[in-house]
Amino acid sequence: MTGTYEHSIDAKGRLFIPAKLRGELGETFYLAVGVDACLAIYPQSTWDKITEKIAALPMSQSKTMRLLFANAAKCEPDSQGRIVVPAKLRKYAGLEKDTVIIGVNDRAEIWSADAWHAQEEEDMTPEKMAACMAELGF
Repeated sequence: MTGTYEHSIDAKGRLFIPAKLRGELGETFYLAVGVDACLAIYPQSTWDKITEKIAALPMSQSKTMRLLFANAAKCEPDSQGRIVVPAKLRKYAGLEKDTVIIGVNDRAEIWSADAWHAQEEEDMTPEKMAACMAELGF
């Protein structure tokens, strides 16, 4: 998944998921807490890989993922392409109105617009991009 899309959350907590991303995510996908102060959207196939990997762990290790599963939401967009973002997840990511949805390879992320723009400004320098490419072996 790729791209950057700016949308707003309405008063009912609904967020429009762009058609391009909906096509890649499929009819059903999962919304969960992200690694940073954002939310992650996983297509069914990626979510299945995550759950299989967690299921294979010893119970003592898999318990660390309780919060991921406890706060995940199965989503099916309505006829207008919107999903309801649960209040707890909106609070976690600081989502109030303006959001940015970005494609991140095998998932998408939802950020508050202010947080995303600050992160992008900090990270989008030639030096940081070169360091990232070098770290990945390019």
